[in-house]
Amino acid sequence: MANALAGTAEIGIVGAGAMGAGIAQIAAQAGHRVCLFDNGIGAADRAKAKIAETLATLAAKGKIDRAAADAASSRVAAVHALGDMVSAKLIVEAIVEDLAVKRNLFREFEVVVGADTILASNTSSLSITALAAGMKRPGRVVGMHFFNPAPLMPLVEVVSGLATDPEVAATVHATAKAWGKTPVHARSTPGFIVNRCARPFYAEALRVLAEQAADPATLDAIVREAGGFRMGPFELMDLIGLDINVAVTRSVWEAFFHDARFTPSVMQHEMVAAGYLGRKAGRGFYDYAANATKPAPSMEPSQQKPGNVTRHGALRMGADLAARIASSSVTVDTAAADPRFPQGALQVVGNEGDATWLIPGDGRTATAVAAAAGVRNVATFDLAFDYATCTRLAVARADTCADAAFAAAVGLLQACGIVVSRIDDVAGLVVLRTVAMLANEACDAVTQGIASAGDVDLAMQKGVNYPRGPLAWADALGPAFVRDTLIHLAAHYGEDRYRLSPLIARRCASEGKLSE
Repeated sequence: MANALAGTAEIGIVGAGAMGAGIAQIAAQAGHRVCLFDNGIGAADRAKAKIAETLATLAAKGKIDRAAADAASSRVAAVHALGDMVSAKLIVEAIVEDLAVKRNLFREFEVVVGADTILASNTSSLSITALAAGMKRPGRVVGMHFFNPAPLMPLVEVVSGLATDPEVAATVHATAKAWGKTPVHARSTPGFIVNRCARPFYAEALRVLAEQAADPATLDAIVREAGGFRMGPFELMDLIGLDINVAVTRSVWEAFFHDARFTPSVMQHEMVAAGYLGRKAGRGFYDYAANATKPAPSMEPSQQKPGNVTRHGALRMGADLAARIASSSVTVDTAAADPRFPQGALQVVGNEGDATWLIPGDGRTATAVAAAAGVRNVATFDLAFDYATCTRLAVARADTCADAAFAAAVGLLQACGIVVSRIDDVAGLVVLRTVAMLANEACDAVTQGIASAGDVDLAMQKGVNYPRGPLAWADALGPAFVRDTLIHLAAHYGEDRYRLSPLIARRCASEGKLSE
């Protein structure tokens, strides 16, 4: 195994913007002398001053030692020519996301630095193979993708192109780890790990919105309060910038030859065309004007506790919900599984005798479930990260479900302290379809050798703060359940977008785990 670069090794950073300055701060705090360059007049000097200010603030707050802060600040030098980095053992570029510009920069470095200097790119999506093409020593070119803000976000994707020397990738991986980061190995393909595997998080929410099943505030609340994600997809897109999110989606889509799985959203393109770019523009999916009030998520009005509940079989998705109901003020009887509902069901009888079947979602609409079972009153509930503690659930009702029957199902969940957000009867609900598609994309990344299963899960947790790695989450649900959910979505939409990853099919056949 390769060793990390020694703490005394000089590091060169090209690009003194927020990302470049952040990487410089990390390296300086790790003990390296850092040469910071930017072709903008005074940019490197301003970044050096900003780094010193940041470190002083951290020391004042007791986050780091004052002496350590001063020492780190003293190790950052603003330089004004690439030749000043002649002694650097690692160069990290964090400049404009343009392949030609980055390639020209690396070619300039070929005549400046020694043969053993590693040339790393902080690109989030450009091909490392293409960056290294035509160089005298392409083996020393590697991706070192930090996430913004670099000093705070733990993940670093270490990306190998076709020509990258494995020893170089191992050294960068070890160095990132020595800097206190969580590095993962990835092969150079569009989006690497995170920007590829995260596409369904936005795409499925955008599709549900396009189908008018719920508004952004409600969908965000469901994803946060039921799914356990730190931010909902629409508030996150507003934070990132819709133009940036669209650009990443489009680049991945085009790089995969217009694969339907990555098709950009027409609605999102319209918003970009209108200038609704999110927080930075004052308006995106939400209005950020000074006097604007963020819309509240929808919730069902309070309903009476049901008169009787019978659980038929074990709930395949939501066993903890059944336990939560049983420990509430509602009396639950048990009965044999009903073959019409293979995922299990709760038969909820209202105080006026109206009954509904409340079942876990499985990728079908509630209306389709009702038709297949030959019953009218059916409601489906969404996936939750933890049914024992979630504060909100999305619920859809079949088109044939009577109002009073649906009210009984709502009353049952409310009796357990769960806010019910009714969404229109869309296939796959919200969290379920999102997690199934995240797992499917993660499985394809593993199948294609982009990264190991462990690194994919680690990347999604550390890079975008998912509550659980998508492969581990799929294992918790059961690969067969994820398979069936995707098959139902594919049947409903008739699109290649929901095609099943071969890894899921194989694991179902062998009864193995996706995360192994």
